[in-house]
Parts: sequence; C-alpha cells; structure tokens
Amino acid sequence: MARYIAAVCRLCRRSGEKLMLKGSRCVTKCTLDKRHKPPGLQIGRPRRLSDRGRQLRDKQKVRYSYGIMERQFRRTFARAGRQSGITGENLLVLLERRLDNVVYRLGFAESRAQARQLVGHGHITVNGRRTKIASYLVREGDIIGWRPESMSSQYYKQLAQTIEGKTVARWLSLDRQKLSGEVLSLPTPDDVEAKFDIQAVVGYYSR
Repeated sequence: MARYIAAVCRLCRRSGEKLMLKGSRCVTKCTLDKRHKPPGLQIGRPRRLSDRGRQLRDKQKVRYSYGIMERQFRRTFARAGRQSGITGENLLVLLERRLDNVVYRLGFAESRAQARQLVGHGHITVNGRRTKIASYLVREGDIIGWRPESMSSQYYKQLAQTIEGKTVARWLSLDRQKLSGEVLSLPTPDDVEAKFDIQAVVGYYSR
C-alpha cells in the first residue's frame, strides 16, 4: 500500500497551520514555529489563491490529518456520496470511524501515524479478534483492545502509566485499568474537531 514517507513537517508548512501529525512533538518542537513559509523555492510574491486553490488546500488538510492517500480518500468520498444525508458530514463520520483514528482518539497513540503502525503490526484487537486493517470501520458496540501478547511490551507498560491524563471523545468510552475502549455510538460531525472547511472538499470533487 502506498504511503507518504517524506518529512511530515513539510505538510504542515504547505497547509500553513499545525496539523498535529507528530502528536505532542508538534507542541514542543515544531518546524512551523521557525519556518512559516511553504516548502520549496520562493520567488517573488506569493500568488493569491483562487477558489479552486482554497478548495484544494482544504481537501489536502483533511487528507494529511487522517494520513490517507488520494485514491483511498476519493473512494471514501464516493462512499459518503452514496449514503443518505449531507455528503460532507458523511465523509467526516467515515473518517472518524477508521480503526487507526479510533486508536488515536482513545489515547493509545500520540498520532494517527503511530496508531496506524500499532494496527498494522497486529497489536490491536476488535471484539477480541486481531485486526491489521487501519481503514476498518468500527461499529457501535465494538470493543477495541490489545492482543494479549502485546501487553508485555514496554510500550504497553508505559501507556498504562500515562493513560490517566488523557481524554477521549464523547462517543467512546475508555477502561483505563484494562486499556480497552468501547464505541458507545457512531460519531457525529459535532464530535469532530475539524480545522478545515469540509464543504470546500465537497466543492472540490463536485466540479
């Protein structure tokens, strides 16, 4: 599967704002704090963005934030369009339901990239079964936990000591003793801390 392997700080500089792609490191040590200009050679004045350019930038922000490549993001958008309701809201809900995002929201990982790695390495279970697909969509009532073999790892032991100070989304519940979470309900657009204009994404793909 294709994935972005270059420096993620370049993505934040291109977007012009912090996307928290490295978790807590984005707060303590962020390249954007020192280098505000986008990456690449800067010649003359920055060009004024067109409406299409703004839509593209918002679409890229969503992609960067959730760590999805273009083809997979386009498929997710098409699926959101086939569902009843507002396409933009459906898209946000589908992205939030991804297993790697849920692992991140539960506080098991500092970033979605780290959460995707935990899932890909087989450390995470859904309803007691190991699931290695980061794009797996959770459902109401699903239990997200750890594979028994992974509970002896150093990372798990450190997480057990730091999980107390973490908060979770209101559509999830977290058992801090067992380090397991439950999907209480499907997320709503109000539950998503969106820093982008989702309707601009819809407008981009609607042309």
